[in-house]
Amino acid sequence: MTDTTPTLDLGPQTALLARLVEGVTDEQLADPTPCPEYAVRNLLGHLVGLTLAFRDAGRKDLGLTTDTSPNSARPDVGPGWREELPKVLAELAEVWRDPAAWTGMTRAGGVGLPGEIAGLVATDELVIHGWDLARATGQEYAPDPAALRICHDFLAASVDDPSRGEIFGPVVPTEPEASLLDRAVGLSGRDPGWKPRS
Repeated sequence: MTDTTPTLDLGPQTALLARLVEGVTDEQLADPTPCPEYAVRNLLGHLVGLTLAFRDAGRKDLGLTTDTSPNSARPDVGPGWREELPKVLAELAEVWRDPAAWTGMTRAGGVGLPGEIAGLVATDELVIHGWDLARATGQEYAPDPAALRICHDFLAASVDDPSRGEIFGPVVPTEPEASLLDRAVGLSGRDPGWKPRS
């Protein structure tokens, strides 16, 4: 890990996400989300997959979970997701408390990348998909401030990256006085004003 890489306890953000998961009702599983191709059930399935992938990436336990592209199939929830997702979120946070997770090379989504970058990507995923889930299910959302700052700065640094379009949608402009969360959401290619259909 370089001297400029932020250290972050993912525990507060993963705990918040676990509480959001607990607030999802069965009736909401087919509802739309800010991710155009995902209903709530698909978003939850994506969260299960990415949490397993970044848990194992932090452990340098490379295999099926870290080698599968997130675009290989539309994710969906399986039986037991209500118990599984909070459990693997807690495991993810514990793995990334080890400084070794942030060093060396690892892999996620079939892509090799430095551990410190994998940690930043995991943070971005937890913050932005937390917003997706909260907005889709009508729950309040105030992400962990440290995770939000890292997420925002990571997304801001990607704006001029030629490969950005492979991961994020076009930046949605926000007002200068917009909150840091709204600015991060806009940088991720989402409309901060998105609401589910009534």
